[in-house]
Amino acid sequence: MVAKTTKQPAFSGISRIGAMLAVGATAATIGGLALAMPHTALQASLRGVSVWWDVLFPALFPFFVLSELLLGFGIVHLAGTLMDPLMRPLFRLPGAGGFVVAMGFASGYPVGARLTSRLMEQGLVNREQGERLVAITTTSDPIFLIGAVCIGFFQTPAAIPVLAIAHYGGAILLGLIGRLGGSASKDLPIRAQPLRTHGAGRIKAAIAAMHHARLADGRPFGAMLQQSIQSSLALMFVVGGLVVFFSASLELLVNSGVLTPLKNAAGSILHLFGLPSGMSPSLVNGVFEVTLGARSAASSTEGASLLSMGDRLAAAAFILSWAGLSVHAQVAGLMGQTGWRYGPFARARLLHGVMAVVIAYLIWPYFSAAGSASYPTWATATRSAPDAFVWTLAAAAGTLALLAAAGAVALAVDKLSGRKRD
Repeated sequence: MVAKTTKQPAFSGISRIGAMLAVGATAATIGGLALAMPHTALQASLRGVSVWWDVLFPALFPFFVLSELLLGFGIVHLAGTLMDPLMRPLFRLPGAGGFVVAMGFASGYPVGARLTSRLMEQGLVNREQGERLVAITTTSDPIFLIGAVCIGFFQTPAAIPVLAIAHYGGAILLGLIGRLGGSASKDLPIRAQPLRTHGAGRIKAAIAAMHHARLADGRPFGAMLQQSIQSSLALMFVVGGLVVFFSASLELLVNSGVLTPLKNAAGSILHLFGLPSGMSPSLVNGVFEVTLGARSAASSTEGASLLSMGDRLAAAAFILSWAGLSVHAQVAGLMGQTGWRYGPFARARLLHGVMAVVIAYLIWPYFSAAGSASYPTWATATRSAPDAFVWTLAAAAGTLALLAAAGAVALAVDKLSGRKRD
């Protein structure tokens, strides 16, 4: 008998070659621009280093270390068991995803990707669940959204509720939509199967899960702390390198005029959907880097002065939710060893951005009259390293407390329903 050979689709190989040529051409273009405009590349790189050192390092590094320690001590397993009744009906995810949601919402991208990759490595979530969990938790941290974007860029407290509701509400809606195609309990990893206990039994099971996870790790605290710091430092240097690269690349592309045709095309597409074409410069900038895009949306240059406040907030909502290719590259680097796929992530980011725009337009009329309200005291303070960490930690604790409260209600309902069955 002659063995049958399976032919690969021709377009698959062509698409890979096309992608490789596109990446190569982009790299060559950016390299040529850097040689032609070395001063611009240097200044943009220095700004990227400043953002990494002054903002990202103090905000992210402690949480990278803490996440490793919490995993080693089994705290994530404890929280996962307690939050299981909440996460499964809401998002069709194991309870450990609740901890990732709390940390991701509070500390911002790419902490959610880091925690998700660790859960996948430990077998607590499968690939499909990990992809949905990363899509939900790739969000801005509240300090950046409120302090930098709303107060620093837009300079109005009326932007705070609009962007917060549009951004985080869109992420929750994304999770609810994603659960429709989520796997059922029988498809979950064995270690993530739902428990059939109620009330005190679930608490005992949570403590037991934490104890078993600690025994399985087995490292002494000193070794665990040292390895956590080493791995977190390595991750921070990767994040910093990506921020510097995309900051310099975007500055070179903008100053050279290469992005002008793309901005014109984006303006034409926006006009077709009934949106002002003046949003295109900020949206194109935000496609590459979230900070530069949000600043462009709030500024009075590049056509933004012709836009209403509602249009500018909608543009910022899309940019924050899309997160920029810089964040995409960070997530890809963290998730690259887990079998994670970029295609579903990119589609989720685009859907999140569109939903955030719709929400921003819907709710802006209800908050537009609050433009003369006073600023929150903490938001007008200088964002020093200790302040950033303390406020981010407080946001994480508050988010986790809300999830825990919802989980407690779910446990009570679960217990009552168990009694009725008995």
